[in-house]
Amino acid sequence: MGRHLPARPADPHPAVHAQPARHGLVAGATGTGKTKTLQLIAEQLSAAGVPVFLADIKGDVSGISAPGTENDRVRERAADVAQDWQPAGCPAEFYALGGIGAGIPLRATVTAFGPVLLSKVLRLNQTQEQSLGLIFHYADSKGLELIDLKDLRAVVAFLVSDQGKPELKGIGGLSTVTAGVILRALTAFEQQGASEFFGEPEFDTSEFLRTSADGRGVVSVLELPAVQDKPQLFSTFLMWLLADLYADLPEVGDVERPKLVFFFDEAHLLFNGASKAFLDSITQTVRLIRSKGIGVFFVTQTPKDVPADVLAQLGNRVQHALRAFTPDDAKALKATVKTFPRSPYDLEELLTGLGTGEAVITVLSENGAPTPVAATRLRAPRSLMGPVDPADLDRAVKSSLLYSRYAEPVDRESAYEKISAEQAAAEAAAEEAAAAAEAEKQAKEAAKAARSAPKPEPSLAQQVVGSGLFRSLARSVGTQLGREISRSLFGTAKRRR
Repeated sequence: MGRHLPARPADPHPAVHAQPARHGLVAGATGTGKTKTLQLIAEQLSAAGVPVFLADIKGDVSGISAPGTENDRVRERAADVAQDWQPAGCPAEFYALGGIGAGIPLRATVTAFGPVLLSKVLRLNQTQEQSLGLIFHYADSKGLELIDLKDLRAVVAFLVSDQGKPELKGIGGLSTVTAGVILRALTAFEQQGASEFFGEPEFDTSEFLRTSADGRGVVSVLELPAVQDKPQLFSTFLMWLLADLYADLPEVGDVERPKLVFFFDEAHLLFNGASKAFLDSITQTVRLIRSKGIGVFFVTQTPKDVPADVLAQLGNRVQHALRAFTPDDAKALKATVKTFPRSPYDLEELLTGLGTGEAVITVLSENGAPTPVAATRLRAPRSLMGPVDPADLDRAVKSSLLYSRYAEPVDRESAYEKISAEQAAAEAAAEEAAAAAEAEKQAKEAAKAARSAPKPEPSLAQQVVGSGLFRSLARSVGTQLGREISRSLFGTAKRRR
């Protein structure tokens, strides 16, 4: 089937024609060339001066930074599409979530991440999500910075303690059961290595909007192989990046050239098990962020992986082959065909017969209408179709000017330290008060014992001195002694008989 597809004319920047700030979808079964299409669009955007952010989940997109290698397949594809193929790499920066893996660490504070996204990744239900929102509100109102997960844990534990329970009493409080669920979810989250992702220095997402000295857009590659077994974690983190860009960028309207094009690879992982609040957040962000100059492409297996409200925003479509081996596959195929504009093609037959690197394409025209569906062969990427050498990747990371800015984590005073200090002071004051009370009690008991104690028996000498006989003898001796002294003094003599 691929042999009779019309060759696509040589076009220097086909990916950025006709309202490039609008969003898009790259879909297709496994092995049909979605990742290479992502790489192709990214390098063409970069060549046009548009920065790109893409997630490298399997570790095979890092080659976008290096010139490609010419071989028979590349020469054949270039000839088929009338492409003047020349090897060329793109200016690139490599990132890693929290520094796990090769890349400049991307970190976010818990406060910036927010309760809605965090509830998604913790798999909380609606009631628990509302309680988490209440916890964030309390922390904000009390100036308790939630920087890392231990900060959040400390606030949750405080609010269910005897000292903290009254704090939320007026607005519903936090049940011990719900707090226990949140704390257990946080423990499981930390065991996945999530504690590495939350902290400071928080990454400034405006770094993704840079161009190189020669005017090409910088391709920011998020290396995710080290956490590819935690899809909900990295997909939610990518959603935070997009939401942060939306919050920080000014309104620019419908610009001719986007400030950034953002690729969500394996996009179905973003929506699996998502709460209604999270889906509403995604839909709103995708709908509004175009006015900030940001284009978003979702890369997934079938359009049905993306919620209808989000899919409605994706005007640019690159659909690779689909399989129809099972009844579910056939159902998905029919649903996909219905998402395309009317076409002279038999799309069900066409989509099941496309070869690798072939696709059905429709984009939005300058007046916002979808263009006719076209089946075509895609051009060969000019960059390396595969990973770069790990040593080269490591050198590229450590030679970046951003590495020294974000590599080392910072742990400043925040909610954990403040609550710990307050609790320590309260415990010290309580211990001091208890010690003073005990001392006062002991003093009172000693005084009472002294008052009620029996008088001691007099000694033998005291008994003799105090007796009547002793007092009489003393008087007699005193009288006799007095007369003797008087006679000696005045010269009187004893009478003689």
